[in-house]
Amino acid sequence: MRVGISTGGGDCPGLNAVIRAAVHTAVSSHGWEVVGIEDGLQGLLQPRKLVSLSPARVRGILPLGGTILGSTNRGNPFSYPVEQPDGSVVATDLSPRVMDRIRDIGLDAMLFVGGDGTQAIAQGFRERGLDVVGIPKTIDNDLDATDYTFGFDTAVNIAMEALDRLHTTAESHDRVMVLEVMGRDAGWIALHAGMAGGADVILLPEIPYHLDAVLGKIAARRRSGTNFSLVVIAEGAAPADGDVALAEGARIGQARRYGGAAERLVEQLREAGEEDVRATVLGHIQRGGTPTHFDRMLGTRFGVHAIGLVAEGRFGRMVNIRGTTIGDVDLREAIGELKRVDPDGQLVAAARSVGISFGDG
Repeated sequence: MRVGISTGGGDCPGLNAVIRAAVHTAVSSHGWEVVGIEDGLQGLLQPRKLVSLSPARVRGILPLGGTILGSTNRGNPFSYPVEQPDGSVVATDLSPRVMDRIRDIGLDAMLFVGGDGTQAIAQGFRERGLDVVGIPKTIDNDLDATDYTFGFDTAVNIAMEALDRLHTTAESHDRVMVLEVMGRDAGWIALHAGMAGGADVILLPEIPYHLDAVLGKIAARRRSGTNFSLVVIAEGAAPADGDVALAEGARIGQARRYGGAAERLVEQLREAGEEDVRATVLGHIQRGGTPTHFDRMLGTRFGVHAIGLVAEGRFGRMVNIRGTTIGDVDLREAIGELKRVDPDGQLVAAARSVGISFGDG
């Protein structure tokens, strides 16, 4: 058996734990060969982008952030941006070339490690006859078919530590500090980090905010004798009377890129009379560095279970975790819905109970 493994989407703490576990399990337990596809699926469209993965090759990678397979390309082979002779860019279906390449190099099965976009690509190849197994990866924790994705815990811990540090400088200067975190259309990082880091206001994509409510929370803290405030805003959060803040430059086939939520809020607060306000945008800091214990463990368990699915011939499945149990679901179920914060759920209710405002009243 010759198994390929590809990592798609953005880099994520815990990717190397998955690769390491899959290689050790495939080689030591089954005597298989594992082939790493460099630079995402784009590596299947270029020569010299394959690497043989042995236990020796993956030694020492467990604590490393990023991925030893190189840049995780975001290109979708079913709608890949190809530059034309006239300089224009056209979305082109390159999936037949990818399938031909997989056959040429003799891959019997593929592990696709990535978020909802990558799992949708995996399902697309499954429908074209490729034996695939999906492994969920996203710091956003927004895949509905699993309780957690690896990378999320590391991202939350980084954001929480940033809040701890911002707390001391905000208190020293009687300042309002606004921290922008990732998460796209789901507010899990903002909610978890905000609750754990003692934020006073958390602004989520799931709860449109009102500037007056944010100002009211800041004013209430001043009346109580506390002259500083911490605000966490998810990159996909938007005011009730506006839209999300978007960055420029997204290419064909890419998801829209968020950016500017914190700066917009800071500008709004200053216009309303809050003079001493500062914004901090964590950005890709949340993706980098050493993965936490939880993400190393989860990535390892996902890699082991994925190879088990290959051994059992149970393809078209994505590994998941429910509670503390590792299992799997049909890929079609995995890509059906995004998991978003429930505005009326227990976590939001608990946050409100400890005095956190969500800017909604």
